[in-house]
Amino acid sequence: MPIKIFNTLSGQKEEFIPVNPAGPDGRLPVNMYVCGITPYDETHLGHGRAYVTFDVVRRYLEYSGYKVTYVQNVTDVDDKIINKAQSLDPKSQIKEKCAAVVEQYLSSYFEVMNELNVRRADKYPKATEHIGDMIATIKVLVEKGFAYTVEVGGAAAEGAAAEKSYDVYFAVTKFPNYLKLSKRKLDDMEAGARVKVDERKKSPHDFALWKAAKPGEPAWDSPWGPGRPGWHIECSVMSAKYLGQPFDIHGGGRDLIFPHHENEIAQAEAATGKPFAKYWMHNGFVNINQQKMSKSLENFFALKDIFRSYPPRVVRFFLLKTHYRSPIDFSDTQLKEAQAALATIFNALDSYKKHLSEKVPVVKKKVKVDVNALRKKFKAAMDDDFNTAEALAVVFEIAHLMNIHVKNNEFDPALKDLQVELLEVLGIKVEQEQDLPDDVIKLRDDLDAARMRKDYSTADSLRAELTKMGYVVKTTPQGTILSLLAV
Repeated sequence: MPIKIFNTLSGQKEEFIPVNPAGPDGRLPVNMYVCGITPYDETHLGHGRAYVTFDVVRRYLEYSGYKVTYVQNVTDVDDKIINKAQSLDPKSQIKEKCAAVVEQYLSSYFEVMNELNVRRADKYPKATEHIGDMIATIKVLVEKGFAYTVEVGGAAAEGAAAEKSYDVYFAVTKFPNYLKLSKRKLDDMEAGARVKVDERKKSPHDFALWKAAKPGEPAWDSPWGPGRPGWHIECSVMSAKYLGQPFDIHGGGRDLIFPHHENEIAQAEAATGKPFAKYWMHNGFVNINQQKMSKSLENFFALKDIFRSYPPRVVRFFLLKTHYRSPIDFSDTQLKEAQAALATIFNALDSYKKHLSEKVPVVKKKVKVDVNALRKKFKAAMDDDFNTAEALAVVFEIAHLMNIHVKNNEFDPALKDLQVELLEVLGIKVEQEQDLPDDVIKLRDDLDAARMRKDYSTADSLRAELTKMGYVVKTTPQGTILSLLAV
């Protein structure tokens, strides 16, 4: 069964056929670009949803035999970064202060993504490292008539003089397919986000490719005088530089469809005359009280704060139990339900592992489970636009079978291996025995020994100590199972 992806561009599910042919190793290459963060504040749950979503897409494509190259940009020059930087040491240069802000929050981003078990992208290009590439593309757009310059403080100019300062705008009416991604109508929409309505523009919907320098802002030399690039141009330039054009998959949150992704398409295709990206994927919003979570609404939750109450893999599981295109309602109740559900999966797996290794005189009956049929069900769910909700239903089915096996004194090692395999595809960490600290293992073994000799007072004391350390303690006929969910 082929993988099908819901393509925002066409508005329907399409069979996934990579742009490029197979390489020397026989694997089909997949080039994938996902819009990254603007590091000016702590990473929130909305970011977590996007990057967990595309981490699973990447993992599943690799599981299916594709060779994925994954690029995620870093917007390291932006109004919000500049505003935060201006509050820092007044003796430092603005570029240095902006770099300090970026470094602080980018480091924090990588930290929380690591805790969520989101694998690193192959490349994290920064906007400030590609100013020259952006200038070159903007020059092409001006030369082709898709962009125009406006002298700062003066009238529109058709050319650009190095001794003067100019803004450069993309003329949306010059690009016939503008709004083909968002399906909007030019006459009905408002001016693009992040761009104030400017009477100097030929159309209120034209967006900035280059912004003339303002006092106290970082600036780079250009044919239009000192300034900095607009927000949209960086992704058009950097994705094509590292992945070619067209590339296979462009991803991001639904809030990026317009104006950001729409403008990316316009710039890239106007400059090259070639399609930009083949498949466009967008994850749904995280809602708080039926309202989209966002920093602008001040209703966002930083992942670091959530991790103080819920372990990262519970948060990851919470994000995956809903199809990526559907909205998620975030609440403490929802996270508690996710924690309980994940505990069910891991308690079954841990019990089964102990059951398999248990050396007792009772003879266990080896049974054969059709693991290929279970794997096919999992793959069918994931092939259908990466439906992690349905894929997790298969994981729960396996957990149920494991519990039956333990109860009936049956076993099939392939069932355990399959469960570990599928959880790995979803990026849900499966801790091994060696992941438990030695002191915890000793306490658990002492607890089992106390129960065996019916020293329940000591057993209760050891259980309380393990619970205080953050472990969920479950007593089974096979021994004590420690869940790391609470760690």
